[in-house]
Amino acid sequence: MKNAIAIKLSLGISHLFISSLLLVACTKSSNSTANDIPIGIAFAQTSNVALLGQEGTDGVKIAQKYFNDQGGINGKPIKLIFQDTSGDETGAINAFQTLISKDKVVGIIGPTLSQQAFSANPIAERNQIPVIGASNTAKGIPEIGDYVARVSSSVAVVAPYAVKAALKQNPQIKRVAVFYAQNDAFNKSETEIFQNTVKDLGLNLITVQKFQTTDTDFQTQVSNAMNLKPDLAIVSGLAVDGGNLVKQLRELGYKGLIVGGNGFNTSHIFSVCRALCDGVIIAQAYSPEYENKINTAFRQAYLKQYQREPPQVSAQAFAALQVYVEALQSLDKKRQIKDLTIPQLRTELNQELLKLTYQTPLGEIAFTPVGDVIQKQFYVAQLQMEANGIKGKFAFLNIK
Repeated sequence: MKNAIAIKLSLGISHLFISSLLLVACTKSSNSTANDIPIGIAFAQTSNVALLGQEGTDGVKIAQKYFNDQGGINGKPIKLIFQDTSGDETGAINAFQTLISKDKVVGIIGPTLSQQAFSANPIAERNQIPVIGASNTAKGIPEIGDYVARVSSSVAVVAPYAVKAALKQNPQIKRVAVFYAQNDAFNKSETEIFQNTVKDLGLNLITVQKFQTTDTDFQTQVSNAMNLKPDLAIVSGLAVDGGNLVKQLRELGYKGLIVGGNGFNTSHIFSVCRALCDGVIIAQAYSPEYENKINTAFRQAYLKQYQREPPQVSAQAFAALQVYVEALQSLDKKRQIKDLTIPQLRTELNQELLKLTYQTPLGEIAFTPVGDVIQKQFYVAQLQMEANGIKGKFAFLNIK
């Protein structure tokens, strides 16, 4: 397999293709030995969500190598079993059902979208198998059940930082236009937080414009907002639709600050709005610049493999697998997990992971009793595009 991948690399095959090839290889080798401990990965590998799912896949594969190189679960390696959730609820449900019943995994990381989590997580709950969300930030997800947790901080915690950063850059902001994807649970949840933040800060919410994640033409929404002369635009969408909306805002003459939601937390946004991405403000739960031992190792591994800084979702996916690894290590020291049946292991693993504190690329995290992440560090970045208008970076701002 290594020779085949090397040949593909020498031919300049794209990162996404290479990652997909590795994904297939990992999945096919999922029955390697009875000593392996299977963890299910339910991320989108197809549909318009595939780019976000790919970032999660990158993160868990780096984590798998990192922890297996350190001995895995007290000598037993972690194996990842991937199922494609695609971009809808049906895909996530099918992926969860396969991982639970056919693949017999001990825990699941996923799904990619909050919208999918509300449909798929109840399946994990009914089957009493732990699931950790790595990119689910909508309100109410940990409350789905006792077996549901997440390492992705709630949008209610993260989103207000971006609006406050915009005000810090331009204290004259008074009039705010909000745009959001009405067909996505996360974006509906996020826009509520943004709108409440706008009101709490004493700003004037002049319009709320709705769109679909599948839309490509936003001229009506942009024109409606532009007629009201906003000082700040806030967009809750995914990278493709949200990025195109930003592009059309700029093309139609909007010159004020733009705040993007969590869906903008991906370097794939650069290829959508290109030079017109410049200046967009985004709150984040991860910074490559955070200094601790494991983030340094994660960042170096990611840079070596992909030649770019790791995005938030990859870091959160790494942290999700880390939670499973350290909880399994802790459990195995108390009683050998090889002596447990799969149902017993799933239940005891779920109980154990909620008890511990973890030093992750996100910083120190733990869980509330209901399974929501407790995180200390948060950040705000501003997109800075290079002169060619193609490449860019997340420039982190001082939010203190």
